[in-house]
Amino acid sequence: MRIPLFPLDVVLFPGAPLPLHIFEDRYKEMIGECIQHQREFGMVRARRDGLAIVGCTARVVAVIERYPDGRMDILCRGERRFEIESLHDGRSFLEAEIDFLADQEPASTRRDREQCAALHMEMIELSGDGLVEFPQLDLNQPVAFVLASAIPADLEFKQDLLHLHSDAQRTARLMEFYMSILPKLQRGSMSSKAAMRSGHVM
Repeated sequence: MRIPLFPLDVVLFPGAPLPLHIFEDRYKEMIGECIQHQREFGMVRARRDGLAIVGCTARVVAVIERYPDGRMDILCRGERRFEIESLHDGRSFLEAEIDFLADQEPASTRRDREQCAALHMEMIELSGDGLVEFPQLDLNQPVAFVLASAIPADLEFKQDLLHLHSDAQRTARLMEFYMSILPKLQRGSMSSKAAMRSGHVM
């Protein structure tokens, strides 16, 4: 299957929202066609050493604003993981022949999903960022992509998650991430409280 590509230094997950400001002529053309024909396009991470091999398709779910010069503010949603087989540059924008990637068994257990969600909540609380909302979850369904889209992890980590072929693997990798970052957040929280008690924080 051939789809248009939107290379950007982001990692999109299935089900995750992605707001975009479209201003380049080539992407005005591309997004215009996707809206007209209700087509998906491929979001793929653009790195210094080239494009990532695995990306995620996106679908335009809303046009927030259109500007007189053709620029657009749009809201997209991640759809399906894919792997690039070949690239084509015959148009103003890049296209790719892709294969969609289906998840393999096993899926995560409900117990693992609950633990992963609890660790995510603890991370939010310890980070002290009151503006971060806890994502809505259905623990009867896989939650790794939903949680991963909301964590302040580096893009290499998120790209690695996108490559994994089972929900169980992604959930396990997320829990490893939380377990590695939580002790640092806990130490930071304890230091802040100690400083406040001793009067060092104004």
